[in-house]
Amino acid sequence: MENIVFSPEQKAHLVHKVKAYFNREFGEEIGQFDAEFLLEFFGREIGPYYYNQGLQDAAGVIEVQTDAMKETLYTMEEPTH
Repeated sequence: MENIVFSPEQKAHLVHKVKAYFNREFGEEIGQFDAEFLLEFFGREIGPYYYNQGLQDAAGVIEVQTDAMKETLYTMEEPTH
């Protein structure tokens, strides 16, 4: 998995969410640097788990759709005697 690169706007939004979370849940204010550090840490260490789950979910959807297409093709077959 390649490193995910966020746009400056996305990164600013995510950092804001990290800072707000710490304030809301722990009553702690963390600085910009700490929030960016946490964002990078979670992306690097936990992100692959979410990424892999996303791939598995996508594979499941593709499998269901492929089965539906196979069924549709089966119903289109002409009888042969």
